[in-house]
Amino acid sequence: MRLLFSILLITLTFYSCKKEVARDEGKTAYIGGEIINPINKQVIISKSNTIIDTILLDSKNRFLYQVNDLESGLFTFKLQTQHGEEFQLALLEPNDSIMIRLNTIDFDESLVFTGNGAKKNNYLINMFLENEEINKNILNYYQLSPIAFESKIDSIKKLRSTKLNLFLKKNIASGLFHQIAKGNIDYNYYLNKEIYPFAYYGDNEIKNLQSLPKNFYNYRKNIDYNSNALKDYFTYKTFLRYHFKNLALSEHLKISKDSILKRNSYCYNLDKLKLIDSLITDQDIKNPLLSISSINYINKTKNLKELDSFLNYYYEKSTDEKDKNYIKKLVQSLKQLKVGNKIPNLTLVNYKGQEVNLHKLVRKPTALYFWSTDYKSHLQESHTKVKDLMQKYPEVNFISINIDRPNAKSISKVLTQYGLSLKNEYQFKDPKAAKEALAINPIIKVMLLDKKGKIVDPHTNLFSVQFEEEVLGLLNQ
Repeated sequence: MRLLFSILLITLTFYSCKKEVARDEGKTAYIGGEIINPINKQVIISKSNTIIDTILLDSKNRFLYQVNDLESGLFTFKLQTQHGEEFQLALLEPNDSIMIRLNTIDFDESLVFTGNGAKKNNYLINMFLENEEINKNILNYYQLSPIAFESKIDSIKKLRSTKLNLFLKKNIASGLFHQIAKGNIDYNYYLNKEIYPFAYYGDNEIKNLQSLPKNFYNYRKNIDYNSNALKDYFTYKTFLRYHFKNLALSEHLKISKDSILKRNSYCYNLDKLKLIDSLITDQDIKNPLLSISSINYINKTKNLKELDSFLNYYYEKSTDEKDKNYIKKLVQSLKQLKVGNKIPNLTLVNYKGQEVNLHKLVRKPTALYFWSTDYKSHLQESHTKVKDLMQKYPEVNFISINIDRPNAKSISKVLTQYGLSLKNEYQFKDPKAAKEALAINPIIKVMLLDKKGKIVDPHTNLFSVQFEEEVLGLLNQ
């Protein structure tokens, strides 16, 4: 195996020498590698949400791709795994010849880079895995007082910065790499500070949130809202989502006397869009934030008059036509899913490959919940929650629907791996059309139906504290 990789790397070097002019102009880089246990033969390469190319694996599950007219930055490589679609990032700069090797069974943990440009990418993937481990421990720190919490995360940030400085002393690295690696440390730190108040105090009493130390948000003066280097990086994008939620709250409180945070309110959500528009000029950063913030509001509001006004503002500020068309379809579907309307009669497929109409499955009060292999934690948590609810409320029919591309064998294997029964488990025959018809976004959505298939609640949350009250209300109809 090592010999084969050596041959491939020598080949890359040969190609690079032949393309000497391109190297001097900084126009070319290579990415390739070997995929262990591939589900299909495709590797999708993209940058800033734009697909560059789809590459087919050869007979030995290897690929090699030349990136021409290179714009240095983070590139995404995406492929199917046993657990659904997964992706990771690679930093590509002029003259890089990066080889990846990964096993789809253990995607992130198995990923290793070799070749020219490997050291910086191995460092970044290790930082990503370190983020996951740190964020697990942070859950315990959220229970600490503000001063004790700051002390903990300050020490983590200091240790990570020291490790980065040691790497930079030992290795030649570009300014872009330094920006990304430092940004990862900084914005993971900022993210934890944005989450902390709501994890510690909760949403219930706003006065508690206002009792934070005066310097708690001092780091905000260092935020770059238009970082070209970080715009494709997980941590940065996640930070911005939480940050604008909190900024909108501060803005909302200037005119509102609410003592409890009302995340579904029109004014609060409109303030969020206005802040995103005023602070972000980079459309690659702005458009996704406008879109996800709008979708969150659309799915929760029941006031259609306010919704139309909200959407007018969104359509005016977003320049992403694909997102705008998606949201228009989402709104059209939601308006069809009014309380009292009958659920669309979609075609489902069971795990014997047999088709069945949804209407035929609804013979008593019913809860439809959804899952995808792209969200493994939700898959486990939702089924565990429903198992408990089925014992409490045997009068309710809980129907589980997988929203991925139909593949009875593959999905039944996933359920079996998690020790779950196949009873009341279905897939959509046409997932794309079904997801549009039922406005399934986000995945945690649950729909409650009466025994005649009429909609009682088109959008509730399995994990909401009010969910059991809603189930009881369904039974009492």
